[in-house]
Amino acid sequence: MISLVNVTKFYKTNLGNRYIFKDLSFDIPTGHNIAILGSNGAGKSTLFRLLAGSEYPNKGKVYCNLNISWPVALATGIHPEMTGRENTRFIGRVNGVVDLDDYEQRVKGFAELKENYELPVRTYSSGMRSRLAFACSIAIDFDVYLIDEVTSVGDAGFKRKAKQALLERSKNANVIMVSHDMRDIRQFCDSAIVLHQGELTFYNDLDEGIRKYQAL
Repeated sequence: MISLVNVTKFYKTNLGNRYIFKDLSFDIPTGHNIAILGSNGAGKSTLFRLLAGSEYPNKGKVYCNLNISWPVALATGIHPEMTGRENTRFIGRVNGVVDLDDYEQRVKGFAELKENYELPVRTYSSGMRSRLAFACSIAIDFDVYLIDEVTSVGDAGFKRKAKQALLERSKNANVIMVSHDMRDIRQFCDSAIVLHQGELTFYNDLDEGIRKYQAL
């Protein structure tokens, strides 16, 4: 279960508070692979951060009894002064991984960083950081994977591998995805939530959700 109860979220600006959500209550259905659709600036990234627990509402609560990933494909939680190996083991410990040695080997193999795995992440390119973050996430058994623009991860070969890994994970877990690529949406998702003017609407039929989004 993932429930938003009377959630208000705003950011302070020079022109006053910019509200993303006001007193929003919404239950995100379980058992679905859901696309989050909305115009630029509608609040998709904010919603992701609230679900991941990396940001908190100004008012209200987000309730969840599921093990949710951080947004996959973003370098969230990666410390620039730590090496790839150190980041891996730290993330593994934080997420309750029992066999850290096995986890480390799986992350190292998947991320394809070679000798860079032993270097501080501050020396990485943005693509390398994303590959490390993706590998750290996909190697953990989450109930729900938050997926943010998966096509932005690495080169063409790594993107194919990342997509295949997510498809395998989605057989036993659910995904909640943000993407501007409708091919990715159709490949991974079976339903949609359309975000518009601070309101969320769930569409059990993905094509209907896409039509509503494209008509905004």
